Amino acid sequence: MNSRTKLERFEHNVLSKFKLYDSIFSTLPYSKITNTATLLPLFASSCADGYDQEHDPKTIVEGFFERYFPDFNKTQQVDLLFRFIQFIERRVVLFDAVEDAAFSRINNMSGIGTLRNLKEEAQAKQKTAELKQLLQEINVRPVLTAHPTQFYPGSVLGIITDLGKSIQNNDLQEIKLLLAQLGRTPFFKKKKPTPLDEARSLIWYLCNVFYPAIGEIQAYVQRHIFQDEALSSETVKLGFWPGGDRDGNPFVTTEITRKTAQLLRSSVIRNYYRDIRKLRRRLTFAGVEEAVLNVERKLYNSIFKLDEAPEISLSELKSELNAILKKVEEDYHGLFSNELRDFIAKVNVFGYHFASLDIRQDSRVHHDAFLTLLEETNKTGITDASFDYKNASEAERIAFLTSLTGDVDPDSFEDETVRKALGSIRAMKKIQQTNGEAGSNRYIISNNQTAQNIFEVFAMIRLSDWEAPSVDVVPLFETIPDLKIALELMDKVYSNPVYREHLAHRGNKQTIMLGFSDGTKDGGYLMANWSIFKAKEELTAISRKHGIKVAFFDGRGGPPARGGGNTHQFYASMGSSVEADEIQLTVQGQTISSNFGTFDSCRYNLEQLLSSGISNRLFADKTIDLDEEDRATMTKLAEISYQTYKDFKAHPKFLPYLEHMSTLQYYAKTNIGSRPSKRKSSKSLDFSALRAIPFVGSWSQLKQNVPGFYGVGTALESLDKAGEFDKALKLYKNNAFFRALISNSMMSLQKSFFKLTAYMENDPEYGAFWKLIYEEFLRSKKYILMLTGMEDLMQDQPAGKASIKIREEIVQPLLTIQQYALLHIQQNKLNSTAREVMEKMVTRSLFGNINASRNSA
Repeated sequence: MNSRTKLERFEHNVLSKFKLYDSIFSTLPYSKITNTATLLPLFASSCADGYDQEHDPKTIVEGFFERYFPDFNKTQQVDLLFRFIQFIERRVVLFDAVEDAAFSRINNMSGIGTLRNLKEEAQAKQKTAELKQLLQEINVRPVLTAHPTQFYPGSVLGIITDLGKSIQNNDLQEIKLLLAQLGRTPFFKKKKPTPLDEARSLIWYLCNVFYPAIGEIQAYVQRHIFQDEALSSETVKLGFWPGGDRDGNPFVTTEITRKTAQLLRSSVIRNYYRDIRKLRRRLTFAGVEEAVLNVERKLYNSIFKLDEAPEISLSELKSELNAILKKVEEDYHGLFSNELRDFIAKVNVFGYHFASLDIRQDSRVHHDAFLTLLEETNKTGITDASFDYKNASEAERIAFLTSLTGDVDPDSFEDETVRKALGSIRAMKKIQQTNGEAGSNRYIISNNQTAQNIFEVFAMIRLSDWEAPSVDVVPLFETIPDLKIALELMDKVYSNPVYREHLAHRGNKQTIMLGFSDGTKDGGYLMANWSIFKAKEELTAISRKHGIKVAFFDGRGGPPARGGGNTHQFYASMGSSVEADEIQLTVQGQTISSNFGTFDSCRYNLEQLLSSGISNRLFADKTIDLDEEDRATMTKLAEISYQTYKDFKAHPKFLPYLEHMSTLQYYAKTNIGSRPSKRKSSKSLDFSALRAIPFVGSWSQLKQNVPGFYGVGTALESLDKAGEFDKALKLYKNNAFFRALISNSMMSLQKSFFKLTAYMENDPEYGAFWKLIYEEFLRSKKYILMLTGMEDLMQDQPAGKASIKIREEIVQPLLTIQQYALLHIQQNKLNSTAREVMEKMVTRSLFGNINASRNSA
C-alpha cells in the first residue's frame, strides 16, 4: 500500500518527471528550440518579478528586451515572442502527458467512488442485493459534443497519447523522439474543421478509450458483483452530438448526419473485428474455431458497407456469439468463456450504433420552419387551410398540432430551413434502420420556452411518415425565466392525451435537458445552479404525479461557470426529491481529453459518476436533503447573487469591456470548431447571441473567471451584515449540494490572477469597472474562506491545487504576451501591418492558456 499522500504522489510522479522531461525538451539539438528554451526562464522570471513590482505586461515585456536584448528591433522582438508562445504551448502538452501518465499512481483506483469500493462497502453493510438492483436501474450517459474548447489538433493528441505511454514505460529514447516530433508539429489549424472532421476526432476517443473502459466496467460488474446472475442493463451508455447538433451551426446537413452515423457503425464493427481476431487465437477448439472465423469474416466485410446493410446483422451477431459460448461451456469446460462473455457484453452495450446520435435545433428555427411548412401543406390540402394558426390560442394550436400526421417530402420545399428540419427527421428514421433504434432517437429543442415548441417538433416528426415515432422529444431549458416556467409547461405537455400516448409508447419516460452554461451566463453562478436544482425537484414531482419517469440531461461545460468542476460531488449531492436513475451530461472539448483521455482516467471518472448516483440511495446520506431553514438560506443567497449579477450585466461598461479589453472577438479566429462563435451575425456585440463558450473563455483569458464567483461574495456578505452568517455556516455543514457549489467556485477563484490586468484600474474608461470585479473577487475569497474554515483556497484539495499552480506558472509568460499585444491594439497607434501582427499574437496565445487550464471554457 502506498503510504504517500496524494500531494506527495503528485510531486513524485508528476512534478519531478515534468522537470526532468522539460529539461530534455529544452536541450534538443534544434537551434530555435534550444535558444528559446534558454531565454524563456529569463522571460518568466521577468514576468514574476514584474507583477510583484506591480508593473503592467507592456512594461514587463519592454523591460525584458531593454535588459537582455537592447539591440533587437521590433521584428526580432516579435519573432522571439512568437517562439515563446510556441514553446509554451509544447510545455503544456508535455505537462498534460506527464500528468495523464501518472493518473493511476496519483488517484486511488480502488478508493472511494470506484466500483470495487462500492462493492466492498455494500458487502460489509450486507447490501449487495440492493446494489445489484440499483445497478440494473441506474446508468451513466456521457454525451460527447464538438463544442470548441479543445485546441489540440489530432496530430498533437496522438503525440500526447504516445508520450504518455512512453513516460509510463520510462522509455527515454522514445520520449526524446516524441519530444522532437512535438517541437516540429504545428498547433495552429489553417482552416476550420467540418462537422465530419469533428466527428472523426471524437470517434477516435470512442474507439481507443471509451470502448475498452466501458467494456471493462461492464465486465467488472458482471463478474464481481452479479457473478452467475444476469446483468440485463448497460451501466454506461454513450451519446454523440457532432454531425447531429444543428443549433447555430449551418454546416450540419442531413448528409453530414447520415455520414456520421455510418462512421459510428463502421467504427464499432471495426472494434468488434479486432476483438474477435484476438479471441480466435484462444478459441481454437474443434467446432468453435470455424464458427469464430465465420463471424470474423462477416464483421470484416461489414466494416466497409457504409451505404448498405452489414453482412451480419446485430441480431445474427449476438445469436452466433451466444451459440459459440454455449458450445465452449458445454464441450470445453468454459475455457476462455470469460473473455467471450466480456466481448458479448460489449456487443450488448454498443450494438451497431456505438453512441446515440442526438439531433438538436433551436425552437425559433423550428417555429419558422413549421410556419413555412404550413403555408405549403395548406395549399396541397395536407393540412386544414381554414385554421388560422398564427392567431389561434396556444391551446388551439396544440390541439391542431397533435392532430397532424402524414408523409411530407422534404425535397418538395424550396425553403432550406424546412428541408433541413424535415431532412434531419428522415435521417433519424434511416439511421434507426441501419444502426438500430439507439442509433438516433432523441430530438433536442434548445431555447425551449413554450409547450408549443415541443408540439411543433412533435408534429413535424409525425408529418414525416412516422405516426408512432421511436423518438424522444427533449426540451432544453436554459435561462432563469425558462427554468421558472418549466413545471407549468411540462404539466401542460403531460396532460395532452396524444403526447401521453406517445410517452406510453416510449415506456412512460421523458428526458428533459437543463443548460448550465447559458443558465450561468444569464443568471450568475449561484442562481443558475439553484434554479436548476429547484427545477429538477419540481419536474420530478410533476412527472411522478403523471406517472412519468423523468431523466435529466445536464448541458455542462468544463469550468464551474459552465456546470463543470467536480461533477462527481454535484451528482452525489442530489437528494430523494430529484429523479436520478440516469446521470446524463455533455462532455466537451478539453473535458474529454482531461477527464476521459486515457483508459485509466476514463474508467475512473465513469465509475465515480456511476457511484455518485448509487451511493446516496444505497447508504442514505443524511447531508443531502434540505430542511426548510436551509432551503430559505439557499434561496436568499441565490436571489442576492442574482440581483448582484444582473446589476453587473446592466453596467454600461459590461459589453464594451468584454469587446475591447478581452479576447472575445478573437475566439472566432482560432479555427477550432465548425460552429460560429455567435448564434447570429451582427456588427455590434449582442449578449443574447453570444455563446457561453467564448463568454466564459474570455473571462478565463483575463484570469478573472467572473462567471464562476460573481455575486457569491456579496450574497454571503449580506448574511454577515444581517447577523445571519450562522445560517450560511449551518447550510454549508448540513448540505452536500451547497458544499459542492462552494468547492467549485473556489476553483474559479484559485485560477484567477488579477495582477495580470491590474493596469486596467487606471484606465479612464474601464478602471471603475475593473475595480468592481476585483472587489467582488476579494469579497468572494474572504467569505468563502470564512464559510469553509480554510486558510487558503482549495486547501482540502492539495494535489489539484498543485496542478493548477504549475499550469498557471507555465502560462504566465504566455498571458503576459497576450496582454502586451492587447495593450498595443487598445492604444490604437499601430499601422495596419503591425496591428495584424498583434492580433495574430493574441489569437495564438489563446491556445496554450485554454489547454493549460483544462477546464476554462
